[in-house]
Amino acid sequence: MSPELIEHFSNPRNVGELPPPAVTVEVSNPICGDILRLAVRSEEGCITEARYKARGCTASIAAGSALTELLLGRDKAALLALTKDDVENAVGGLSNESKHVAVLCLDAVKAILKTPS
Repeated sequence: MSPELIEHFSNPRNVGELPPPAVTVEVSNPICGDILRLAVRSEEGCITEARYKARGCTASIAAGSALTELLLGRDKAALLALTKDDVENAVGGLSNESKHVAVLCLDAVKAILKTPS
C-alpha cells in the first residue's frame, strides 16, 4: 500500500453527509460488497462541497476520501473527463485486487451526473 493510500485511510477527508439540496447517490460493488455514498453541493456549475461514507476495504475508504478532493472545483465537463487512473493516482496507485475501488468511485460520479440537480 502506498503512503498516500495509508494517509487517506488513516486521516480521511470529507467524511459525512450533506443536507439537501445536495445531491446524494449510493453505489455498490455486488462482488466484494463495498458501498460508497457520495454527496455533492454545486454552485454555478462547479462542485463546492463533497462528502462521502464508505463501507468496505481500506482501499475503498481511502479512494472515497481522495475522490472528494478530486471533485472540488470541477464542473460537469471535468467530471466527465475523470478516469479510474485519476482515482488510482490520487491514492498513489492500487494493487490489482484493489482496482475495483476506482471503478466504484467512477460509478458514483456517473450517478451524480445522472441525477437532476
